[in-house]
Amino acid sequence: QVQVVESGGGSVQPGDSLRLSCTASGRSFSTLAMGWFRQAPGKERDFVAAISRTGDNTYYKDHLKGRFTISRDNAKNTVYLQLNSPKSEDTAVYFCAADDSAVAVLGPDYAYWGQGTQVTVSS
Repeated sequence: QVQVVESGGGSVQPGDSLRLSCTASGRSFSTLAMGWFRQAPGKERDFVAAISRTGDNTYYKDHLKGRFTISRDNAKNTVYLQLNSPKSEDTAVYFCAADDSAVAVLGPDYAYWGQGTQVTVSS
C-alpha cells in the first residue's frame, strides 16, 4: 500500500508564491507517476498537473500552465507544486495522487490519494 501525504498549504495573498509538497511511501518513489488535483468549495475535484516517473514529462490544466509548476525529487520521495501569483480562484483543497502507471496519468484514475491540504488565497 502506498501512503500519500501532502503539506505546505495555508493562507496567502494574491501574488504571493506557495509551494506544496507531497511524499509517497510504501513503494519505490521512482516507480510512481504523480499528480495534483484540487477541489474548490461546491465543485468537483479537478486535474491540476501530472508528472512522469522520471520527471521528464509534465502536463497541466491548460489555463494553469505558466503559473503552476510541478516537479519531483526522487531522492527525497517528494513531488512539488509551485503556485506562482495565485489568485482567489485558486482557493481549494489540493490533493496529491500516485499511481503505478509507467506514464503520467492525466485523469482521476490514480490508485493512491492523499487527504488534501487547504490553500486559501485572499487579501
